[in-house]
Amino acid sequence: MTPLALAPRPSAMRSRADRLGAAVAQAWRASRPHLLVLLPILLLAAAAAFGLSAWKAGRTNAAIAALEAGRDIAVTSEAPDALLVARTQFLAARDRLGEAEPLLDTLDRRSAAEAAARARYAVANARIRQAFLLIERSELDKAGPQVTLARQDYRRALQARPDFWDAKFNFDVASRLIRDFPEFDRKFGDELKAEPKQIWTDIPGQPRGGP
Repeated sequence: MTPLALAPRPSAMRSRADRLGAAVAQAWRASRPHLLVLLPILLLAAAAAFGLSAWKAGRTNAAIAALEAGRDIAVTSEAPDALLVARTQFLAARDRLGEAEPLLDTLDRRSAAEAAARARYAVANARIRQAFLLIERSELDKAGPQVTLARQDYRRALQARPDFWDAKFNFDVASRLIRDFPEFDRKFGDELKAEPKQIWTDIPGQPRGGP
């Protein structure tokens, strides 16, 4: 017959608890001097980290404000996403699109969908503005590529942010200006198929959409 297991006596349980408590107290007494030394260092390091973060945020906000005010502020590829977008918008507003391309590439590499969509939208709007000026001067050969590139940037902005309504609207406006080349249709799957340089004549006045 298997003997029944006996529960530990209360005195034995108290003895184990006393030994455990004594071990914890001894460990605390041994580590307390080290903790008292480390605690100020840890607090100082945390304060320094928060201070550095606040300083960087302040510099970023100041640079963005300067760009929005029209000051030409140089921006490196290591800058935060918001600053890269502000710089891209500054360059696009002044038709300096060649300088904006490296910034777009940086945002793409970071997979910064929201920032990349806003930056590409600004560049696409600049291309549409250029296309309008060329169309007014009847320079259709030059206007066509600008619209094609603008549509490409609108499309990429929408891929990054499908709910970007302004980009959708302006993409439709660009699509109604000039039909793509057939090679571009096959490459990018565009639905519009027509001869290049064909201008839609059923648009009442200059299309709107905020380029």
